[in-house]
Amino acid sequence: MSTTPSTSNTPSTSNTPGTAASTAADLPLAGQRAVVMGGSSGIGEATAALFAADGAEVVVTGRDRDKLEAATARIGGKTTAYRLDGTDPAQIDAFFAQSGPVDHLVLALSGAAGAGPFAELDLAELETGFAAKFWPYVRILRAALPHLRADGSVTLVTAASARAAFPGTAGLAAINGALEAMVPPLAVELAPLRINAVSPGVVDTPWWNALPAEQREAVFRGFAESSPVGRIGRPGDIARALHLLATNGFVTGVVLDCTGGTTLPTGR
Repeated sequence: MSTTPSTSNTPSTSNTPGTAASTAADLPLAGQRAVVMGGSSGIGEATAALFAADGAEVVVTGRDRDKLEAATARIGGKTTAYRLDGTDPAQIDAFFAQSGPVDHLVLALSGAAGAGPFAELDLAELETGFAAKFWPYVRILRAALPHLRADGSVTLVTAASARAAFPGTAGLAAINGALEAMVPPLAVELAPLRINAVSPGVVDTPWWNALPAEQREAVFRGFAESSPVGRIGRPGDIARALHLLATNGFVTGVVLDCTGGTTLPTGR
């Protein structure tokens, strides 16, 4: 694949004011560049909006051009959309060949494959789950390394299933647990580049849209009732945690739970 973006991959920029303030000279991330992979909706979009509001130039990637355009318009500021399939190594290489320097990289790609009771788990589905999330994260990080600021940041979105004992999530635990296990050694090996992860609990995002609305609401209600904070998560909850880890220069090698306490041994 050519390293020059094709027509379908030509970045598009929104200068329309949205959620981002882009005129103040003293914005903390002014002059910095953030790339949010999987930024066309949910957690990724909310994170991109926070970076843009702090004055960063933000690139959001995703597979659906219409969703990217809509997200870019909502985010506003200096936000650029780039259509990219994170499972395609050639597209990853092409993106970074034209990306320029990157200060902060957020990996918010999602994959739902790999869930289900272990005794009945389709191993091909589990392989698909790794192919949709684990391997893209690994490939993207490796491709990004030559372009990342030496003391910049990489922040992964994993999932609470990595360490929670929820029946039917052993496959998801394997995928997300593998990513979380890499965070501490990478933080040491790649220093002064900082490597962190946020491990969300149940969050109201399009990830759950495969469930019928009534079933989805029942799942949300059950988790909200068992949570010490009395609700499920919102994309902004996770975005603020990602923004914190990306911008705090004294934090590295951390996996931050952002679950509303649903994984705590509350005795409920």
